[in-house]
Amino acid sequence: MSINKVILIGRLGADPELRYSLEGKPVVTMRIATNEVIIRQNGDKETQTEWHRIVAFGKLAETCAEYLETGSQIYVEGSLRYRKILDRSGFTRVIPEIFAETIKFLSKKNHTFSYQESPISTQSTSSDLPLSYSSDDFATQAPRLLLEDDAEDLPF
Repeated sequence: MSINKVILIGRLGADPELRYSLEGKPVVTMRIATNEVIIRQNGDKETQTEWHRIVAFGKLAETCAEYLETGSQIYVEGSLRYRKILDRSGFTRVIPEIFAETIKFLSKKNHTFSYQESPISTQSTSSDLPLSYSSDDFATQAPRLLLEDDAEDLPF
């Protein structure tokens, strides 16, 4: 048995980018930053920032593209995947990505929104945002993405 699970809370470094798969299904990519404060031996505090590439599919992708923006804080649960691309120099690069299964919008101006891949009911509230979505075709959307050469926008 093995587990491939990633949980992150961070802020978007740029607006989400919505694209479409070869089958016409929505795919959104986002970059989020997570921070960790490290205390050095001399007592000085230093903040280290890590950047993570998040990929979401279907209705979740459309909702993220519509409601999230630079600086939005989100909670992400998903699995770690690696994608190989050939950059413009002809070198093969490996890009780590988090395939989102659950995303919760944590920023107050975005209200609260959560998505889980497993079927749960959609409840209505006083806001226009649904509380949850269900996606039966998550697994079929993930393998065939139409993504351009994204090597130039990587933070490393």
